[in-house]
Amino acid sequence: MLTGERTLPGIADERYWFARHVVAYRHLAGLLGELAAATDPPVVVLDAGCGEGYGLAMLREAGADHVVGVDLDATTAAHARWRYAGSDRGVEVLRAELGDLPLSDGEMTCSVSLQVIEHLHDVGGALAELRRVTRRGGTVAIATPNRLTFTPDSEVPVNPFHTREFTAAELATELTAAGLPVERFLGVHHGARLAAAEATSGASLPEQLATGPPESWPRELRRLVHSVVTDDFELREGALDASLDLLAICRVPDR
Repeated sequence: MLTGERTLPGIADERYWFARHVVAYRHLAGLLGELAAATDPPVVVLDAGCGEGYGLAMLREAGADHVVGVDLDATTAAHARWRYAGSDRGVEVLRAELGDLPLSDGEMTCSVSLQVIEHLHDVGGALAELRRVTRRGGTVAIATPNRLTFTPDSEVPVNPFHTREFTAAELATELTAAGLPVERFLGVHHGARLAAAEATSGASLPEQLATGPPESWPRELRRLVHSVVTDDFELREGALDASLDLLAICRVPDR
């Protein structure tokens, strides 16, 4: 059964999860472009829990002068370093714990950690580190699955790779406690085409995809997954409790 963990670009059966993950990166790339145009000093961005590394390239292309990816898994970090840092001196990949980042205080203009905190045992410690390494007035962005969508009746995640999932209110509480007040909260939702497919089938797409391996999916479902693109998802400020994923954009206090 596919869960969307460690999803990679270019794999047809994972296109649903990959495109859903890219939505947050694309939104942040837009914000980063605006930041780069308005900021004189070099724009340095941290991708904490960078995984395969495709987000590093997106953030770099958006206008970051330097992007630092961090991942704990040695094989993953080595791949990201080879694939994205090998040909671009503006990309750097480090292997480290997110709760103990090998970075200086206030070194980052912006720090992002997308689809990561649900895997951590010390969420507060990791968030405190993101705040520490991000400059005053800088941005910290966090994306994570919405617990009300994926594990509505329990605090124990259905996904075996998740340690803890969050509602919007729970995530806001964690961020505030770490000194990261939320400036903007967005939810990832299915766009018109995917919503119509769900209405026709009478079941949510995540539920359908969790029934078994891709080979067991109905032909029309598999064909739909293979055709999914980022534009099939929408980021909205409303209806957070009904969203697939949560994206919180925080501002590090000036003091």
